[in-house]
Amino acid sequence: MSMREDFTSELKVAMKAGDKVRVGAIRMITAALKDKDIEARGLGKTVSDDDILALLQKMVKSRQESLEIYEKAGRDDLAQQESGEIAVIRSFLPEPLDDSAVEAAIAAAIAETGAASIKDMGKVVAALKAKYAGRMDFAKASAGVKAKLNAA
Repeated sequence: MSMREDFTSELKVAMKAGDKVRVGAIRMITAALKDKDIEARGLGKTVSDDDILALLQKMVKSRQESLEIYEKAGRDDLAQQESGEIAVIRSFLPEPLDDSAVEAAIAAAIAETGAASIKDMGKVVAALKAKYAGRMDFAKASAGVKAKLNAA
């Protein structure tokens, strides 16, 4: 079952259950996905499940930033809404890798690509993205790759 089908079936379940937060979040995901489809169509491409995972990660990151702002501003109502949306979006993401697994993945990617210097950083990050889409924060992973390659 594709991720798109997951969204459709989960939306139906949430609507039947009267879960307004989940319905709203899933509709928001499908709207973002339609935008991504339109963008890809203009480039003559299609949106893969890996692209969808990357989109979901971006959506979580964006909501986490908003959540922090709302909490600092004392807007508990909006913070609660963001938290609910984050939980729904994360329910569609695979289990993230822990720090030690990310370290191991970086070491393996460096070995697989034969990276020897910081010039090879792009190859290593691309290998990680291909293998671990939706399972790690690539901003943090990039920093880890950079540190390992600088130490080499």
